[in-house]
This record gives sequence, structure tokens and C-alpha cells, in this order.
Amino acid sequence: MKKEKNIKPKKRRFKNEKEANGFTFVETLAVLAVGAVLAAGAGISGVKIVEQARNTSAKESISQFKAALQSYYIDCGQFPTTQQGLEALWTKPVLVPVPENWNGPYLDEEVKSDPWGSEFIYMEGRNALLPIDAPLNMPFIILSYGANKTEGGEGNDKDIVSWK
Repeated sequence: MKKEKNIKPKKRRFKNEKEANGFTFVETLAVLAVGAVLAAGAGISGVKIVEQARNTSAKESISQFKAALQSYYIDCGQFPTTQQGLEALWTKPVLVPVPENWNGPYLDEEVKSDPWGSEFIYMEGRNALLPIDAPLNMPFIILSYGANKTEGGEGNDKDIVSWK
């Protein structure tokens, strides 16, 4: 009888070693680079959306202040002074002239800061410190200096005002 030899199963051979080893280091780096570029693009888009939302929020707040100031005027016969400010819409002013017919609060909640963390600026229309481009016939102005928190600016830094 013939003696049978231990026959080992043949190993599966790949055409080249690349198939056997998975992704190469360069391929992995390429995938990571593409992912980083896509994430950066999404981040930039997110920042733009947040800035648009802040601008819209500031405009809406100014609109609410304007409506509340009209109600204040109807009750009190005058707008709050610059010194009384927008707080006169939430609590009865104690500074002269104290309105006798104050029937507030005229807002649903306390006056909060603008979306960038600064206070909204309120001035009587006859105030000498009005911004240069403010119309002269306005009984009051309300403004937010925007992201840069200083007067003027373009884009996200643009002032948000009650007369535009």
C-alpha cells in the first residue's frame, strides 16, 4: 500500500499583497482629508446660519420694543426719556417725568440684551447724540451695534436700527 502523505491545504493566494492587507495608509489619509474638508464646509455654513438668526432676532426684538413704546405713549402721553430707557416698558419709571397713567408692563418679559450680549440702545428723538444717519423726525430710536459692538460696520457687524 501506498503511504499517504499529509497534504496541507493550499493557502489562498492573492494577486498582490494590497488585496490581503486592507486599506493602505495613504488611502486612509485620503478618506480623513475628504472628511475634514466636508466638516469644515458644514461648520462654515453653520456659522452663517447662526449669524443670520442673531440678526433676525435683534430685528424682531426692536419691532417688539416699537409696538410696546406705542402702547406706552397712548397711556402716558409721551415716550420714555433716554434716561428712563426701555426699562420703562417693564417697570414704572421713578425718574422725572414719572408717568401718572403708566399701565404696564408693556412687554411680556424683562428687557434683555441683544443677541451679542450688549444692551439695546434707546434714545429720544430730540436727543443730540443721535447717529448721523438717523432721521430727524423720529420720536425715538432703538439700535443694536451688532457683532462688533461698535457703531457702523458691514455684514454681521452692521448696526440694526429701528428706522430701517
